[in-house]
Amino acid sequence: MVQENMKAFGTMAEKETPKTKETQPEIKGALTYEDKVVQKIVGLALESVDGLLSVGKTQVAVDLKVVTEYRKNVPDIYEKIKEVIRKEVAAMTELEVVEVNVTVTDIKTKEQQKEDDVSIQDRVTSAAQTTGKFTSEQVNKGL
Repeated sequence: MVQENMKAFGTMAEKETPKTKETQPEIKGALTYEDKVVQKIVGLALESVDGLLSVGKTQVAVDLKVVTEYRKNVPDIYEKIKEVIRKEVAAMTELEVVEVNVTVTDIKTKEQQKEDDVSIQDRVTSAAQTTGKFTSEQVNKGL
């Protein structure tokens, strides 16, 4: 009786069709995204939102700090932000965006934003030049 069972088992194994690409077992694994990948997608997607002047750092939970343009409807901007983030993140990662929190930190005109951007750049350049001069002076003192 044991041999019959073994024979039947052997027969079943022989009747199996050879594995082809279509019948191979599925390869297991997981696809994950680093936080910075989702942050980049969100940042790039937001470039298309009219009336949005500035966006702070984003987090994976899609919490944003923004500066909006004066005389633009902020609730409309919020709806556009949610839609563009949902669409772009889903298209590129197939992740579902379930929550988008936006904090408006300031409202400015485009001109005010440009002035602020220049001022920040000027301050950074000035600080770099000052640091460079200080370093040169210290090196020269040592000679």
